[in-house]
Amino acid sequence: MRSVYSSYNEIDLNFGTIYLKGNLRISDKDNGMIIFSHGSGSSRMSSRNNYVADLLLKYGFSSLLFDLLTTEEDRTYDNRFNIPLLTNRLIDVTKWMYNKAKFKELPIGYFGASTGAASALCAASKFPKLIKAVVSRGGRPDLAFECLQLVKAPTLLLVGSLDSPVIELNRKAQSNIASACELQIIEGATHLFPEPGKLEEVSNQTIKWFNKYLIN
Repeated sequence: MRSVYSSYNEIDLNFGTIYLKGNLRISDKDNGMIIFSHGSGSSRMSSRNNYVADLLLKYGFSSLLFDLLTTEEDRTYDNRFNIPLLTNRLIDVTKWMYNKAKFKELPIGYFGASTGAASALCAASKFPKLIKAVVSRGGRPDLAFECLQLVKAPTLLLVGSLDSPVIELNRKAQSNIASACELQIIEGATHLFPEPGKLEEVSNQTIKWFNKYLIN
């Protein structure tokens, strides 16, 4: 998997006693800010999410990938599936981003992978005017079931055609999302999209979605 730029600024995010690391990419264009919410067992260093972030940068989108959990929190396995905890963490980071003067005017979108898609949708339901679009890659939106009808942001669900159980979970979630929602099946892809060209296809669909809903 080859990155496009592979360059970012590592930043510290402090929330009281919580200290998190983030990878911040800043575009010279104002197309938008994409905040990533990674899946269970992953981190800001996810090669797949960084690949997508690199391509987003190429097309004028800034982005932030950050560790949803501290090192100590991650030692408790159940925390990786604690959607309320992950959602609150994403909400804190979104508020931090919005309050930064240099980013305040940028439209914000979420990109969630696996369980991170659930936290992205729940957080989006708390920001009906601020979050302009959501993209889910191999996501588990069903884990955000109680939030789905409150989501106002147009949502794109991307699932591999060989990821049958997750396809069905996404179909059920799609029927409960109140906003515009599309389910796109990536042919020949499994859950993590490791097959040649499949992650690039995910990136291209993501860029189209954010171009449509973030750029005025």
